[in-house]
Amino acid sequence: MKRIFLLTLVVLTFSFSFSITAQEVVDWKVEYNNIENTIELKAFIKNGWHLYSQHIENNVGPVPTSFTFKSSDDFQLFGQVMEPAPIKKYDENFEATLDFFEKEVVFLQKIEVSKNTQIEGKITFMVCNEAMCLPPVDYKFKIELIKN
Repeated sequence: MKRIFLLTLVVLTFSFSFSITAQEVVDWKVEYNNIENTIELKAFIKNGWHLYSQHIENNVGPVPTSFTFKSSDDFQLFGQVMEPAPIKKYDENFEATLDFFEKEVVFLQKIEVSKNTQIEGKITFMVCNEAMCLPPVDYKFKIELIKN
């Protein structure tokens, strides 16, 4: 009975530790650049992991990165969120060639601000390494927008 309890405790501890690590694979920094009139959504990705593009060209399974902004009369978004050219490479997890980013990527959203306000939003993303993928995560943000 003691062994079963200890084994269960070890499994639960390992599972809990893994879930905390999973949340720390990507660090996001969201800022407003009032000179360029853009929202900069910067992802800092831990070594060995990759973050998927918004524009995955096939339907093999990974969740593409997506951005949601809460609308307001105090600003206007222009176009879609832009991203740099991704890495296009065979992904062992999905046995397909996919678009993704490693180490660091900056996504940009053009915006026009009519008065000082805040913008709230959510980034939905999924990361994988060579051996496994983590479930999609939502990262919520709120930043100040200062009219020029």
